[in-house]
Amino acid sequence: MSLLVVACTGEADTLAAGTSVVPQPEGTTPAAPTTTSAGTVTGATQPYPFGQAQAKVPPIAGGKAPVIRHIATDKPYVFITMDDGAVRDPQALQLIRDSGARPTLFLNDRYVKGHEDYFKQLQDTDQLVIGNHTVNHPDLKKLSYAAQKKEICDNSDAFQKAFGQRPTLFRPPFGNYNDDTLRAVADCGLKAVVLWTAAVNDGVVQFQANGKLKPGDIVLMHFRKTFVQDYTAFLNRAKQDGLTPVPLSDFLA
Repeated sequence: MSLLVVACTGEADTLAAGTSVVPQPEGTTPAAPTTTSAGTVTGATQPYPFGQAQAKVPPIAGGKAPVIRHIATDKPYVFITMDDGAVRDPQALQLIRDSGARPTLFLNDRYVKGHEDYFKQLQDTDQLVIGNHTVNHPDLKKLSYAAQKKEICDNSDAFQKAFGQRPTLFRPPFGNYNDDTLRAVADCGLKAVVLWTAAVNDGVVQFQANGKLKPGDIVLMHFRKTFVQDYTAFLNRAKQDGLTPVPLSDFLA
């Protein structure tokens, strides 16, 4: 089974199904969230104190970072991730705040540079978890190891300077990577390569299987003109499937 998603360039990528084993976290069953008419989750009780490690990331092995497609958990948790940062809609920030979620933002410095204050607005409310997505969003499989390492390390350096926090998680543009990527990620001090098992495009949630979100799914969306529509669709779908969005970094500590 494969998942068809539309990348930020509009090209279609196919991702083979797979799961990286992550220790099962401890936690309590969350209270059911409520929604506004716009579909945003409000007043949801955190099932555990966000920012508290729930599980460890698999270790670097053979000099290569592990690849994570899914979080192994029987808790009703789902993980939302947002890529690129090309379109910066003020409504997007308010929607994230209102949702109570803490998404992981896999950003490119080419889009962040000069617009750091936009993303710092989430940092001020402790809802900013920054991931690395390279500086320029290239197809890494077409680059040498040295060129890949520069794209990745330079992006981490830029975010350390801009936000005071260095990314620990990496997502390859288009989901494309090779062994050189895994080595470069590890050599740049990142813990893991993160892919996805579901995506949101044009207000529609696309699933890998079974027509619904499942516990442990990692969901991909982008900072696009359709951000509000896409994020609302995700929140509504998560509620419909009985899932609570929680921070990915808590399960890849």
